Amino acid sequence: MQKKELVSIITPSFNTGAYIAETIQSVLVQTYDRWEMIIVDDCSTDNTDQVVAEFTDPRIRYYKNQTNRGAAICRNQALRKAKGDWIAFLDSDDLWMPQKLELQLQFMKQNHISFSYTRYREMDEAHTRILKEVSGPNRITRRGMYRYCWPGCLTVMYHAKTIGLVQIRDLKKHNDYAMWLKVSKAADCYLLDKNLALYRKRSGSISNQRYLTLLKHHYRLYRLGEGRGIACAAFFTLQNLFWGMWKKIRYVKAAVDTK
Repeated sequence: MQKKELVSIITPSFNTGAYIAETIQSVLVQTYDRWEMIIVDDCSTDNTDQVVAEFTDPRIRYYKNQTNRGAAICRNQALRKAKGDWIAFLDSDDLWMPQKLELQLQFMKQNHISFSYTRYREMDEAHTRILKEVSGPNRITRRGMYRYCWPGCLTVMYHAKTIGLVQIRDLKKHNDYAMWLKVSKAADCYLLDKNLALYRKRSGSISNQRYLTLLKHHYRLYRLGEGRGIACAAFFTLQNLFWGMWKKIRYVKAAVDTK
């Protein structure tokens, strides 16, 4: 009998003691059971370490930084520790549906895909109400990925051998987008058209920030993360603003249910 391939789940964490148990539980109930969950805690000052310690499953690997280094560095650390044939991403306050790994792996293997994402739903901070449903293009080329960050981080999976080790610059914001830009240089990204994850909309999330702040972070992404020239980085930033508005019109809709 052929051995199941291993999925490495990359989970950076910072002060998510109130949410991370629910996140871990959503991984434990996956119908696909050959995974490792690599949690890199960025020097949390809450009870995150105590909450994680309650879980004794050996597939969960927990590391805590002695100093705060940022989500980009945490993702880099986790990726270097990953042993999986496949890499998936789940932030420490988000959730997966039970069949997420199984269905996404099946989709990618059957269609010979190395890089994919899924639809997801956005919930409120307390996980009491579903706010939105978010989708994206069926296929995202490298050029399309430069236009906008279409995939939700919690939905992405890629084939480790095909893509190789991904490491990004120390960007304080949009570091997940920086990863997709690098991955898209090796493979196009395809949509599995199913809602397989729940994104927790927290009051301090980047999506709540002002447009000028968001534009500054996008410019830094293209200028520093991708090493683009000033004019090129400015062009991509303005282009991103247009495609961001298009995504809200075309791919984001109000949820049809309340839970």
